[in-house]
Order: sequence, then C-alpha cells, then structure tokens
Amino acid sequence: MDSDYPDKSVLDSVRKSLRHINKDFDSEIIELIEAAKADLKLAGVGRIETNDPLILQAITQYVKGHWGFGEPKPQNLEVYKNLKIHLSIAGAYRV
Repeated sequence: MDSDYPDKSVLDSVRKSLRHINKDFDSEIIELIEAAKADLKLAGVGRIETNDPLILQAITQYVKGHWGFGEPKPQNLEVYKNLKIHLSIAGAYRV
C-alpha cells in the first residue's frame, strides 16, 4: 500500500518515530495518519500541509498515541490534543 501513498515523507517520518523501519505495518500506519488528518479537520484545522513541522508533529503524536496493542498512550495523546487545540485556533491554520 505504501507505494501508492502520496505522503511518503510523512509515512517515513512516522515510521522512524515508531522505530519501525520495516514496511510490514505501513497499512496500519497509513490508516492512523489519515485518521489524524481527519481529526484535525474536524477540529477546524483547514490547512493541513504535511511539510509543516507542527502538523507533522501532531500527526506523529496521534499515531504514537494509538500505535500497537493495548491501551492508547496518554502522554502522546495529551501532546496531540494540545497541538490540535493550538492549531485549531491559530489563524494561519484556519480556512
């Protein structure tokens, strides 16, 4: 699936942050990346450019917070939540 994914740089960055260089889990990682983008849009973030470091960090924290088996990781989700709030009220990220 990763060969067709348009945001390869985001996928590579998130994969590295998860310490997963192996591409076996790319489909799950891609689903989480897309879920993070959708959640940011729901919060009112209209400009989701994945080369923006704040957007990339928000996506990465969302994925890390939901990655793997077991319970979500609250520390990562708290960072994501705070970034999402800041992005949603910042004029530069609104539509």
